Amino acid sequence: MALAQPDPASPGRGLLPERVTGLRDGLATTACMETLQVGYLHAVAAAAGCSLAQPFPDNGVDWHLSHSGPGHLVDDEVTIKVQLKCTYQVPPRPAGPTFALTLDNEHLMKLARTPVAVHKILVVMLVPRSRDAWLSAGHDRLAVRHCCYWTNLAGHPVTGRRRTTVRIPTARIFDDRALRGIMARVGLGGTP
Repeated sequence: MALAQPDPASPGRGLLPERVTGLRDGLATTACMETLQVGYLHAVAAAAGCSLAQPFPDNGVDWHLSHSGPGHLVDDEVTIKVQLKCTYQVPPRPAGPTFALTLDNEHLMKLARTPVAVHKILVVMLVPRSRDAWLSAGHDRLAVRHCCYWTNLAGHPVTGRRRTTVRIPTARIFDDRALRGIMARVGLGGTP
């Protein structure tokens, strides 16, 4: 990790604000959104006691999450596949029981396939448009804004010509409790 160095033209003053602000310009916003969502996924998986693996090549799915436990009946370890999406086009705390997300039909068909040997879920993160608003830190916390929601699209029909709009339930916040529940249901032979 590179540490910030004081500005040689201003002895004792440290980094100038314009230098700190300019550091944000390196990666495209979409690449940064993806990285932020992966960090959220890792935090949730860690709190839920799950392991993560990234398939290579990904073949339409971003991550595999696995959980071991004596309560699983179908195997000693169960796995789900996770597809990540991130958007700033939906406002935080969406009004109503669902919000809309549009997927390419080819991608939806992979997520909607049924029956499957390994279940898949879609995890959608809503973020503020400005990267300056994504994180806030204090001595007792690191807060990530805004939230991830999850859904199981198994059996979802393709309705559009090239893209289909799906509805994401706002009651399904993706956190460690939700992930433990998903793993428990899959471990008993059910669906997420």
